Amino acid sequence: MKILKPLLYFSIFNHPLKEEEIYQYSPHRELRVVHEELKTALSKGIIEKTEDFYHTHLSSDCIEKRKRGNQNAAIALIKAKKRAQFISRYFPFIEGIAISGSLSKGYFDKNSDVDYFIITKPNHLWTCRAFLILFKKIFLLNSRKYFCMNYFITSEYLEIEEKNIFTATEIATLIPLYGDTIFKDFFKKNEWYKDFIPNKKTNIETVLPVNKNRITRFSEKTFTSPIGNILEKTAFKTTLFFWKMKFRHKMLPEDFELAFKSSKKVSKHHPSNFQKRVIDTLNNKYDFIKENFQIDIPKEHV
Repeated sequence: MKILKPLLYFSIFNHPLKEEEIYQYSPHRELRVVHEELKTALSKGIIEKTEDFYHTHLSSDCIEKRKRGNQNAAIALIKAKKRAQFISRYFPFIEGIAISGSLSKGYFDKNSDVDYFIITKPNHLWTCRAFLILFKKIFLLNSRKYFCMNYFITSEYLEIEEKNIFTATEIATLIPLYGDTIFKDFFKKNEWYKDFIPNKKTNIETVLPVNKNRITRFSEKTFTSPIGNILEKTAFKTTLFFWKMKFRHKMLPEDFELAFKSSKKVSKHHPSNFQKRVIDTLNNKYDFIKENFQIDIPKEHV
């Protein structure tokens, strides 16, 4: 019963789904099969239906919360797009910007942040990140509500290493805004996500090219030099040092490596190790289904 996979996944976030969304996130190729499995799951009491939403026995508050979250997302997306335009124009070494996180899935509430997924030029990832973080700390008083930067990769390293249901969902729901050419390459390099989510279509037709102003282009030339190389190495070493000081004692070494993946080609800053937590919780839900309904769903892996 493959329709349970997306329903259980999104139940982690107390997020009910409509039938067409279940189809988008399920491994089934035919909507007809999804419809039949939903009827079976309803008849066995595995799931419920409230209005147009299917869910694993979520409360009515979750339904209303999702509706409000959808309305808020439409407003937040307008502001997020303006910020993305600002970032693409005024910050050096950026080749692509996309919206990720809850907003990319059409949901936003008072606890949500606007998460940006950023692709940079090779050998300048940490410099780019440093400029963005300094801007946030100085001019936005460290507010991350509409300016959250937690995942960077370089244009020479477009393939995401961790191939699992979590990363597949994040890739499938990305809203790319700037970097038309680079995002075409990105989705080609990560076609593996369709092994998990074959029906979710990505829209790159509306992605705009990155249009930098003169000052930004000049700063890129300035930092493409031996001084720039020193700055890049310093930004990398300093950031990783502070992350280790602040977070390493709170998690196992292998968990730290996953949550704070750091190299010349990638920067990930997930202090709560969200990816592992989601997959562990999902596997626990699979165990519950097996124990109570004798339906065996293969475990997910980080």
